[in-house]
Amino acid sequence: MGASGSTPAAPTVQAEAMMTAPPQGCPMHKEAQSVKVSPPSECPMHKAQPTTVSPPSECPMHHTQPAKDPAHQDRAYEFVECPMRAAAGMKSDIDPSNMMPPPNQQPAPDQPFKLSIKREESRIPRHNTEQNWVYPSEQMFWNAMLRKGWRWRDDDLSPNDMTNIIKIHNRNNEQAWEEILKWEAMHAKECPCGPTLKRFGGKAKEYSPRARLRHWMGYELPFDRHDWIIDRCGKEVRYVIDYYDGEVNKENYQFSILDVRPAFDSLDAVWDRMKVAWWRWTS
Repeated sequence: MGASGSTPAAPTVQAEAMMTAPPQGCPMHKEAQSVKVSPPSECPMHKAQPTTVSPPSECPMHHTQPAKDPAHQDRAYEFVECPMRAAAGMKSDIDPSNMMPPPNQQPAPDQPFKLSIKREESRIPRHNTEQNWVYPSEQMFWNAMLRKGWRWRDDDLSPNDMTNIIKIHNRNNEQAWEEILKWEAMHAKECPCGPTLKRFGGKAKEYSPRARLRHWMGYELPFDRHDWIIDRCGKEVRYVIDYYDGEVNKENYQFSILDVRPAFDSLDAVWDRMKVAWWRWTS
């Protein structure tokens, strides 16, 4: 009995030894250290945020009070995109004073043929807007000539002639603006966003002093004159444009020879013309 009672002692000691806690230096007693892994440098969060550059404060988009559109520019873009639908819409714009639709795009009573009412957008920026000026349609041009006293019966015109007249008219204006931009390039630092056209007017019979001087020297008088008022980032500048007869370029419909220059309205304009005259003389 005694022998049998003493035999379990050895296994008990071994079990207690096996359940003894490991030394403090073992890895399991160390606190797990959190490892911070940084994303690769190519990831977006490491890249600098793009800087938004705002246009100069003089540019048109910062103006809060847009100027009232000229009457001939009202709904102009509708006739650029879809002239037939725009014409149909105009029928609802009844003038209560005479219960008639606007005559701008309506055929004249004795008009011998139908004319296009489609309008073309120019490349000339319109002041205080983010749009360009829009050229008149063939029908608008016809009506405008009638208002000025022209009578179509005096000329043998065809629909194709009116198409060519519009193309020449539009090209003349584009050419005038290109010449103005050459002058305005001298003021690019003070007006980085470029000039815009505020208004213009025809003065066909008011010959400029330069045109009269040329005429006294034996040259022909211009057949037309325009004064264009541009905005140079807040400053009004007037340009005088004399139109002289030239040969029609059938490829681009360029017809007139243009004499474009800033009017002598300020010392800046005088200085600009003196510089250009010197460049032309010495080139």
